[in-house]
Amino acid sequence: MIRFAYANELPADSPLVRSMFRDRAIQFHDRLKWDVSVDSNGQERDQYDALNPLYVIWERDDGLHGGSMRFLPTMGRCMINEHFLHITGGRKIEDHGTWECTRFCLAPDSKGKVAAALMLAGGELMQELHVERFVGVFDARMVRIYSRIGAAPEVLGSVGRGKEQISVGLWSFSDPLKHAVAQSAGVSLEQSKNWFHTSTCWKHHHMPLAA
Repeated sequence: MIRFAYANELPADSPLVRSMFRDRAIQFHDRLKWDVSVDSNGQERDQYDALNPLYVIWERDDGLHGGSMRFLPTMGRCMINEHFLHITGGRKIEDHGTWECTRFCLAPDSKGKVAAALMLAGGELMQELHVERFVGVFDARMVRIYSRIGAAPEVLGSVGRGKEQISVGLWSFSDPLKHAVAQSAGVSLEQSKNWFHTSTCWKHHHMPLAA
């Protein structure tokens, strides 16, 4: 199932959260050799995890992490504007309708449909929170994954060549695309919407204002 939750809504010692940060260490530090920090518990976190981001997480039947993404509004601090301006030609992306998506991570033993389910959940988030676009940094290996899912981004800029290429992409979401991604994920649109509407994220954005 998909979980939508802000960082402060997730118990730090839960098996789901611990396994998410461990899987991030395996993917980004061990396998991709990125320059990221891994703590003594084998978990990868960075300064943006401390900004109360919104996480979209595939939770397996055993309660552990199967895949995840992290979201932050571009009107606040985000990686694109603080570390990747050399890819966007110095252009900052600061827009109320654009959120940043980072740390797209899959557990080592995740099935192919998990990536599609995460992209579907991202589309659900966009429609329900009235976000117009997602922006994110991706490497060359992700091009094949996005193409297979049917959710290829508009590329704003790239550096490097071949397997070393890093790009900044922009995603929008339409109803036809949502149907296509749902089919790739093997998840019904009704189930996807239900996961969002039962989340703490939904409740957070629809709390009545105090008198």
